[in-house]
Amino acid sequence: MLVDHLLDRLPAERVQLDPAVLVGYSHDEGEWAEHGTPLVLVRPRSAVEVQVVVRACVEHGVPVVTRGAGTGLSGGANAVDGCVVLSTEAMTAITEINPVERLAVVQAGVVNDDLRAACAEQGLWYPPDPASAPWSTIGGNVATNAGGLCCVKYGVTADYVLGLQVVTGTGELVRLGRRTAKGVAGYNLTGLLVGSEGTLGIVTEVTVKLRPRRPVERTVAGYFASVVDAGHAVTAVGAAGIVPSALELIDRHCLEAVDAWKKMGLAVEADVVLLARCDVPGAAGDDEAEAILDCFERAGATWAVRSTDQAEADALFEARRLAYPALERLGPVLTEDVCVPKAAVPEMLARIEKAAKDHDVLIANIAHAGDGNLHPLLITPPGDDEARARAQQAFHQIIADAIALGGTVTGEHGIGLLKRDGLAAELSPEVMDLHHAVKAALDPHGILNPGKVIGHR
Repeated sequence: MLVDHLLDRLPAERVQLDPAVLVGYSHDEGEWAEHGTPLVLVRPRSAVEVQVVVRACVEHGVPVVTRGAGTGLSGGANAVDGCVVLSTEAMTAITEINPVERLAVVQAGVVNDDLRAACAEQGLWYPPDPASAPWSTIGGNVATNAGGLCCVKYGVTADYVLGLQVVTGTGELVRLGRRTAKGVAGYNLTGLLVGSEGTLGIVTEVTVKLRPRRPVERTVAGYFASVVDAGHAVTAVGAAGIVPSALELIDRHCLEAVDAWKKMGLAVEADVVLLARCDVPGAAGDDEAEAILDCFERAGATWAVRSTDQAEADALFEARRLAYPALERLGPVLTEDVCVPKAAVPEMLARIEKAAKDHDVLIANIAHAGDGNLHPLLITPPGDDEARARAQQAFHQIIADAIALGGTVTGEHGIGLLKRDGLAAELSPEVMDLHHAVKAALDPHGILNPGKVIGHR
């Protein structure tokens, strides 16, 4: 029996069978993504213990579903019936921060913000900063190729992963990638694993590159009468050749939900707020902030200003990060994650508004607007099955619209379960065949997070 096998080879405290505990580990935050009931939860503390789990699963033909903090929004960490849920939450060692090479080596369970804080102590910075950074883990960020607020200028997780330690689908413990600034030896297997959502291997350790600590940012805020007007401002910033360090959109629904929850005094006289930041030092940074302000005003901002109150500016960005959990308090939230070319942002925002009207669904909007990554949040009353069905129709309409505008079905949340149909619509059958071939090669027993991303064949 698998459980006996695990108990024979792991410390007993690593293995959890309590049904009440298993329920909490059976799914992530992807609303309405189906999930099963796991057989057992294992919380290893080392790569060798992860290897023990995978080899046991291979021997017994049992699926293994890996999860970090469970903050995912696509069902990518959801259990299947009878599986082992492998949680990396206890693998929290930051084993190296190297100022000379500007890299860090961390176990998969290290929380994003904890890594960033440790790097800051040495004058270094790890840029990827998803809104879930206070809770999400580096392993989970690697699994979905997470982005964040500053990725408009500094890129996403894949741009910072130098190397990985991985347990393969056959139970081998291998190292991929490099520590050097350059390297093209062999295929880019590290890049292949980033964004694979635990379907091609289990990441146990990550080597990431770091940047020097950046200068203090300047903040520009603009109020707009509609999301489309705000979208035109985003396009104007791009057309001006400006690359801000953040360019975020947040609408009144989100601000009101955050204010009702946290009492932050965020009432604004606008339906949509754009928040921009720039971190160019010196006079050039002042010029860039003024140029962004001009773009906002020319695009029709009802009010725009360069903030001189750092606390106020920080509060607005904090509200952006808190928008999703604040809206969850109002009812079930189905989160979209489409990304379109910057020039298509106004049209995509207009189509999101149309989807809300077509299906009579409340849709709040937050977005990494500067790189076209939009997060419409579809909110339904608890227990209202008809509203839920309408929201799912709107969800699929938004995906179709994003593809039609030359975009993609997911910018940073991953495919998981919720976007499998969207992936098949975005990619050709020939490319889907390549995905299945890669999966079969790296997971020949079919035990790694089965059914996710590309589904079963």
